[in-house]
Amino acid sequence: MRNAPTILHLDMDAFYAQAEQASKPSLRGKAVVVGGLGPRGVVATASYEARVFGVHSAMPMGQARRLAPNAAYLVPRFSFYRSISEQVMGLLRALSPLVEPLSLDEAFVDLEAGEAAWDSESARLAGIRLRADIRRVTGLTGSVGLAASKMLAKIASEEAKPDGLVLIEPGTERALLGPMSVRTLPGVGPATGDHLRRAGITTVDELAEAGEDELVRLVGKAHGHGLYAMALARDDRPVVAERETKSVSVEDTYDVDIHDRTRVELEVRRLAERCVSRLRGAGLSGRTIVLKVRRYDFSTLTRSETLRGPTDDPTVVREAAARLLDSVDTTGGVRLLGVGVSGLADFTQEDLFAQAVGEGRDEERAEGGGEETVPAAAPVVEEAVPAAHRWRPGHDVRHAEFGPGWVQGSGLGRVTVRFETPESEPGRVRTFRVDDPELESSDPLPLVRRPGDGAAIAAAGSGAENPGVSAGNS
Repeated sequence: MRNAPTILHLDMDAFYAQAEQASKPSLRGKAVVVGGLGPRGVVATASYEARVFGVHSAMPMGQARRLAPNAAYLVPRFSFYRSISEQVMGLLRALSPLVEPLSLDEAFVDLEAGEAAWDSESARLAGIRLRADIRRVTGLTGSVGLAASKMLAKIASEEAKPDGLVLIEPGTERALLGPMSVRTLPGVGPATGDHLRRAGITTVDELAEAGEDELVRLVGKAHGHGLYAMALARDDRPVVAERETKSVSVEDTYDVDIHDRTRVELEVRRLAERCVSRLRGAGLSGRTIVLKVRRYDFSTLTRSETLRGPTDDPTVVREAAARLLDSVDTTGGVRLLGVGVSGLADFTQEDLFAQAVGEGRDEERAEGGGEETVPAAAPVVEEAVPAAHRWRPGHDVRHAEFGPGWVQGSGLGRVTVRFETPESEPGRVRTFRVDDPELESSDPLPLVRRPGDGAAIAAAGSGAENPGVSAGNS
C-alpha cells in the first residue's frame, strides 16, 4: 500500500435518474425511478427524492410503486447514459493513464500514475477539480473518495454521497474502519453479515479481534483470509487500466434462506433480467449462461450452458437460467443466487432461420406485453412492432408541429407526451393517438450546461463543499 491518498474512486450520484432529471426539466427535484416497468421489472436506479420513500435499486418495481405512487417511472435509455459516461471517463483519462471503469458511472483512477497528485493536498485539489469539471461538462454530480487503496477509496466515496468528497489520510484507516459495520466491507452481504452477527461479530474492530483462524472457521478459507485482510485495512490491488470484461453477472444474498421452489424460480428470472440489463448497458452480448447457487450449508454450486451464438435477449437468458436451475436441488434452502453471462461479444447472433422466414419471432416477442421482452438488438422492422409498444415512458419523440419531447405514458390507444428539452422550461403535455403519423421516435438530445452552473462550480471549488480532509467527513 502507498503512503499517500492518490487512488481516487468516482461514483456518479443516482446516475440514471440524475441523467433523466437533467434532460427533463419537469422532473428536476422530483422523485424519479428508472428500471423495468413490466410485471417482473426491478428498479435500476432511484433519485434521492425517491429514496426518501424507501425506494432503492434491485427492488421489485411493484413494491416501488406502492412506496412512491407519485414518482415518475421511466425505462432506461442506455445509449444516452453511455454518451454521458464517455464524457466522464474522458475527464478521468485526462488525469491519469490508469483508469479502471467498473460500470457506466463508477471508476478507479491512479492519480500518482498521471502525476496528478503525490500527497494529500494535491489529491484533494485533483478531486475538487474533477467534480467541478464533471458538473461543467455534463451538469451532473458525482461523489469522490480518495485513499491509499482501492477498498478505502470506494468506502470513502460511499461516505461522501451525495455530491461530496471524502479523503482518508494514510495512517487513519484502522481508526476509521473499526467502528463501522462489517457490512461496509466489500463482499459482506446480508447472509454473511448475519452469520457473523450470530458469532458476536458486528463491527470491523470485532472482525480484527476475532483473528484470521476464527474467520476461516466461520466463513471458509478464501473468504476468511480476505475478511481479515480487509479488517486490517490491507489492500494492495493496483488500478488496472481498461481491463477487458470477461463476464457480466448479478447476484443477491438473502436475509433468510429461501425454501420455496417457486420463489427460487422467480428470483432466478429477476436476476436474469437484471443481468441482461447490465449486459446491454455495457453494449455487450454473451454465449455462456451461468447460474450460481449457494445453499443453506454454504456449499456453492455453479451450472453453465453455452448457446450457439452470443445473445442479449432476456427471454433466452431467462430460459437458459431456468433450465440450469432444474439440475440443482434447493430443498435445504438457498442463501444466495446469481446469474451471469460470459463468452462476451459486442454483437448478437440472431436465429438465422427465424429471420429467413420473416419477422414473426420478433413480432411475437413484441406482443408479449412488456418492454423488457423486446430485445434491444433484435432486427425488428419498425412497422412490425404494434404502435402501442413503441411509446415507452421516458423515451424521446418528436412531433412534426410541437417538436422534441418525451413519452410520459401510454395506454388505451393514446400516448401522452411532454414537450421540453434539457435547456427549456418545464414543457406542456399533449395526448395523441398511438398511430399519429406526425409523432415519431427520436434520438436523445444532448445535455447542455445551464447558465449559472459556472458560479455553482466556483463556489464548490472555493471550499463550500467541505472536502473532508479528515477521515469520515462528508
